[in-house]
Amino acid sequence: MGTNYELGPPKVNNFIKTLARWFIALVGWKAEGDLHLLPKKFVAIMAPHTSNWDLLFALGTISALGIKFNWFGKKEAFSWPIGRLFKLLGGIPIERSAHQNMVEQTAALIRSRDRVIIGIAPEGTRSNSKYWKTGFYNIAHQAGVPIVFAFLDYARKVGGLGPMMQTTGDIEEDLEEIRKYYKGVTAKNPALVGEIAIKPKNGAN
Repeated sequence: MGTNYELGPPKVNNFIKTLARWFIALVGWKAEGDLHLLPKKFVAIMAPHTSNWDLLFALGTISALGIKFNWFGKKEAFSWPIGRLFKLLGGIPIERSAHQNMVEQTAALIRSRDRVIIGIAPEGTRSNSKYWKTGFYNIAHQAGVPIVFAFLDYARKVGGLGPMMQTTGDIEEDLEEIRKYYKGVTAKNPALVGEIAIKPKNGAN
């Protein structure tokens, strides 16, 4: 774990923070996270991801901490009227067919901002996924920012931001640290949680 970063992540406005705290209290959830150690810029892993409810609870718990983050969603999800709210809450619509340059573009966006958090769901789907997509890792490594383990633990009804790690460039080694942390987190639909692994370079199953 590393903490040698300039501290101070982007903050949501007081209205959104109050609304988020009201929401999570209403549904019986709590938000956790040590904000004193958070840097100005990082990539947040959003895991596990097994339900449409995940986005709502992630927005609620992280916003309740007073933190503002950006996240990507398919363009169709940003239609009126909910689309305006999603954008207000940090959503960035993307074309599914335009993913080939997402890593480079997102890393450049992070480098260009003074304060920014990008939230990414590595599983890429709510269904059981055999492999994690590596975009979250490559973006953080190229941008030179740490990864923070965001989580939703449905067993405890707690969500928020966990430990932070700096990428080493050896994704297989770094995944071990990620696996250890998320092993203790309960998803909305545990049966849909896949192994935290990446697809072999040779394409073998």
